[in-house]
Amino acid sequence: MPTLIKREADVVVVGSGPGGATVARQLARAGKKVILLERGKDYRRWALYGTYPGAMTYADHLGLLFTKEGLSIIRPLMAGGATSMYCGCAARPPAWLKEKYGIDLDRQVDETMAELKIAPLPPELRGAASTRLAEAANALGYEWTPLLKFVNPIRVREGGFDCGAKCMLGCRCGAKWNAAEWVDEAVATGCCEFLTEARVDEVMVENRRAVGVRGRWKGQRIEIGAKVVALAAGGIGSPLILKRVGLARAGQGIGMDTTVMVYGASKFPGNGYEPPMTYEWANDEVGYLLSTLVDPWLNYLIMTALKGPRYVSLWPRWGRTLGVMIKLKDDLSGAVESERDISKPFTPQDQKKLDHAAALAKKILVKAGADPDTLFITPMRGTHPCATVRIGDLLDRDLQTEIENLYVCDASAFPEPLARPTVLTIIGLGKRLSELLLRGMQE
Repeated sequence: MPTLIKREADVVVVGSGPGGATVARQLARAGKKVILLERGKDYRRWALYGTYPGAMTYADHLGLLFTKEGLSIIRPLMAGGATSMYCGCAARPPAWLKEKYGIDLDRQVDETMAELKIAPLPPELRGAASTRLAEAANALGYEWTPLLKFVNPIRVREGGFDCGAKCMLGCRCGAKWNAAEWVDEAVATGCCEFLTEARVDEVMVENRRAVGVRGRWKGQRIEIGAKVVALAAGGIGSPLILKRVGLARAGQGIGMDTTVMVYGASKFPGNGYEPPMTYEWANDEVGYLLSTLVDPWLNYLIMTALKGPRYVSLWPRWGRTLGVMIKLKDDLSGAVESERDISKPFTPQDQKKLDHAAALAKKILVKAGADPDTLFITPMRGTHPCATVRIGDLLDRDLQTEIENLYVCDASAFPEPLARPTVLTIIGLGKRLSELLLRGMQE
């Protein structure tokens, strides 16, 4: 049998995305002993980080993870979690989170926005094609506004700001914030141990109280005793861990913020060369978000191939393609049964939302100069697996499960899909949870 490694900590955190990184940093800063476990590796300094081969390496199932219904799911497995392959977008928590569920994150979010200098990109960096799309939408009577970004051009490394569609594969110029930076800060306190390539098999429970985790670390068995266990393994990972501890309803119903792109060719350079998602408009009445986005050129080929053979011929038009992203507030449906058994049916109500959003996106594209004969909609993908361990169902307002001292702090805790960028809300939840835990430890 492999060697059994034993560790002890005040808190063990599973997952180094925005939720896990936030909890680890906040507690380590307060002098608590934290062990942070990450299933993937830290690829940030790898030569292939931010490239197509790199993204295939650290995306789950080489980036080819699909539900039973054929919905593509993007799930990075590496230090920093989802912030290693995101558009660097920020959005304040939706008002309904406080009004309907009593979760007030305003103070934590304000603090984070000030610390990370979250703001829209300056006008000159938003992109000519993206700006043209926003102006076309405004001319049609829809008030598109610049989107808040975790992207600060002042941070760029030597070589300058270089953010285009390809930065969704991983930021190579250094302008985009990554949650792994907060992991680095946690480790620098001397109170946090960060273990990569660590997979949690089970939460240890005694008398309905979590007392640690067991799993594997680089081929060895590992057992970590802790006063508190905080799961931040994401909308797919966290419910699967909870199933193994006996919470059978975990993973029943899943939101994806189901996303499609509507594309059209123009006579001018498209917005694939520009930072993604620099403008947005939300239709909260119907339930969707529109923004400016074109897939990276190889991803564009993959999506057209999934659409059908005749669409592959559109690949040479990538450079002059205008793209509008549709992100739906989709219905909770389906289930996460295992990493290879995920179901996410598309409901009739979802289809109505998509039809409404697609009709408007096409109008905007044509107004911005896209040829009407070249318009098409990509296959659907799931960008934010969420709401699988929901507040008000399996979690209380403090993010605690029915098992004492077992908490969840990631997108799986959302009571509903946000249809918004999720990272700032998750950070807010992480800071709020950290405050609650520290108060409990002092009592």
